[in-house]
Amino acid sequence: MLPKIAVIGAGTMGEALIKGLLRESVITPQHIIATGPRAARRSQLEERYDVQTTGDNCAAAEAAEIIFLSIKPQVMQHVLAELHGHISPNKLVFSIAAGVKLATIQQALEVPSLVRAMPNTPAQIGQGITVWTATEAVTDTQRAYALTILKAMGEEIYVAEEHYLDMATALSGTGPAYIYLFMEALIDAGVHLGFSRHIAEKLVYQTVIGSALYARQSGLHLAALRNQVTSPGGTTAEALYHLEKGRFRTVLSRAIWAAYVRSAQLGSKDKDS
Repeated sequence: MLPKIAVIGAGTMGEALIKGLLRESVITPQHIIATGPRAARRSQLEERYDVQTTGDNCAAAEAAEIIFLSIKPQVMQHVLAELHGHISPNKLVFSIAAGVKLATIQQALEVPSLVRAMPNTPAQIGQGITVWTATEAVTDTQRAYALTILKAMGEEIYVAEEHYLDMATALSGTGPAYIYLFMEALIDAGVHLGFSRHIAEKLVYQTVIGSALYARQSGLHLAALRNQVTSPGGTTAEALYHLEKGRFRTVLSRAIWAAYVRSAQLGSKDKDS
């Protein structure tokens, strides 16, 4: 079982963590303290999960053994300044703020045991993927706590070098948004063809789910799977021709690169400030 954990900034990902931990029965509601600036949101979390809530980040951090920073990178400096002196050096700090470096958190809080991770929103149903790293000061026990937290949200990949976190932010962290946009475009195309939106949605949802599961289980290269669907001179070949002509791959690659650059910029601004 996990010790008491403070979820600082219990928004979408903070709630995903709470839900996952309780779903996996690795902590009791009484050992979770969730913080947030809005009383209505705190009441909502209390009603849903029977956890403790407070608007006082410092009080929550002082009462917990693990401090989970689930806040936007734009407000990280403010929160770190607020928490300075309220977290003892033997505690574990766990951050999922995009672009905010371990060195920045360590310098601000003067706490050596830090984990930095980049999850994604499917963590809300335990189907996320998280890339993470940790400082050398993290003990074996604290690493086990980190793994328990991460596995409650889905799968995890550990990396020894922190710069991979910016790459993960652009690919898997932001990735669901790309997929949702693609799905939305498919559904709209189905409606344009003449399907009702309800039927178009059902067709697209199951096509995406089934394709992903089949690709993962088959072990085949994605190009080989694509070729299975593509007959010479057929409908798929015609559609793929127009996607390639529209530079689908290039546009997507440039979008992901832009997200990566933005993540790095957030880290640079954080360092400069």
